[in-house]
Amino acid sequence: MTRIAVLVSGGGTNLQALIDARDRGELGGSELSLVISSKAGVQALERAQKAGIKTKTIERKKHEDIAAFDHAIAAALSEEKIDLVVLAGFLSVLGQETLQLFKDRIINVHPALIPSFSGKGFYGLNVHKAVLEYGVKVTGATVHFVNDVVDGGKIILQKAVDVLPDDTPETLQQRVMREGEWVILPKAVAMFCGGEIK
Repeated sequence: MTRIAVLVSGGGTNLQALIDARDRGELGGSELSLVISSKAGVQALERAQKAGIKTKTIERKKHEDIAAFDHAIAAALSEEKIDLVVLAGFLSVLGQETLQLFKDRIINVHPALIPSFSGKGFYGLNVHKAVLEYGVKVTGATVHFVNDVVDGGKIILQKAVDVLPDDTPETLQQRVMREGEWVILPKAVAMFCGGEIK
């Protein structure tokens, strides 16, 4: 049984995609064991509680530096004997302790086709604004392993999504989530749990 922790910071739509996939029996031999939020009172925590998943809030602002924050995350993950860490709209950068402890066992979903529109500062609506400003006709989503370079780890899955002429950052964000992120994130998790990814 692969024990999964999902790290969140907001609404938890990608978490919900994982919960729905679990409920459909699509996550193989795995268990959504823990949801950690970097912010208190976010909707993602409500989604987790409703789905019967243990939750923990570890706020960045309550720790003196990134190392202390990262240590608290690493300790929580270790305590729950987590096998796979999924970053799903987690708006903090992990530190060396967690990256080393869970090397090749942390995956992230990014709302663009890496290496385009990725790296520092490219998150949330910023990505979709940049896509529209640049005028590309195709964007998408990427699931990748996490290393110490922001959005720099090996790519697991990508899915292309068309940019429409009348798109706003908000409409594009919704389509990329619906057609991209919510499709490939559960698939990548199932592949990891099924031993298809080395």
